[in-house]
Amino acid sequence: MTAKAAEAAKTLKATLRKSPIGAKPELRATVESLGFRKMNQTRELPDNPAVRGMLKAVAFLVAVDGEPYVRPKRSRYKIWRSRSDKKHQRGN
Repeated sequence: MTAKAAEAAKTLKATLRKSPIGAKPELRATVESLGFRKMNQTRELPDNPAVRGMLKAVAFLVAVDGEPYVRPKRSRYKIWRSRSDKKHQRGN
């Protein structure tokens, strides 16, 4: 096994498939720390437990080569905001 092949085996290819806009700030920071800046951007990341844990935390946003990507059906990761009471305070 050559040095180049050994290096390729120690990396993961990950692609940002879904936008982190509206996600919790912790998840947005994780996506940013993985180095993603644009949608559908592909990055080669080192294969270590820290990176695997980060990818697991944002698995609904990021696709990893060799693993199936399942797009979430409902946005359970978004910050839910309460509805405005202004309309009801006006008496309409």
